[in-house]
Amino acid sequence: MKCLPCILPLTLFAATMLFAATSGFAQVRPRPPGLQQADQAAQQADKAIPPPTSQQAHHDLAKLRQDADELARISQTIPTDVSSVQKGMLPKDMIGKLKRIEKLSKHLRTEVSP
Repeated sequence: MKCLPCILPLTLFAATMLFAATSGFAQVRPRPPGLQQADQAAQQADKAIPPPTSQQAHHDLAKLRQDADELARISQTIPTDVSSVQKGMLPKDMIGKLKRIEKLSKHLRTEVSP
């Protein structure tokens, strides 16, 4: 009769091998054709979309910064124009400035919003 410490490792080894063999069979399942086609379509769609380039992102951020600077510069002139309106004089470019401020702020808001 063999001793228990000698049999126990052999039993654990046999159980591990049996488990590994049966789990390998359980993983091999046929996939429905619809799932295979969906995976293929997703892979093709991923290939069609170019990855974003850091240069493009850098360019967009530079443009946003430029628009923000322009918005700030134009906005600083509005209090002076309002003072002129209070004196009864409408600066000829005030309406254009206000429209430009509105356009820039909408553009910045859409670019920054998630």
